Amino acid sequence: MEKKYKVGGMACGGCSASVERALKALPGVIDVKVNHITGIAIVVGEVDDFAVVSAIENVGFDYLGVVE
Repeated sequence: MEKKYKVGGMACGGCSASVERALKALPGVIDVKVNHITGIAIVVGEVDDFAVVSAIENVGFDYLGVVE
């Protein structure tokens, strides 16, 4: 399953790398791609939305919702 999340506060590639590492560490995640320009994190796998929100916020960025 693929899900897209909007992330706020990312200004550079280092920011997106931090979010990517945090999301890849979650149980059930198969792959993650984060783009700091669009502010979109694409998560592939079976993962709880609450865990995604926590991971994003724990590395200092803003969770802005699910992208439809």
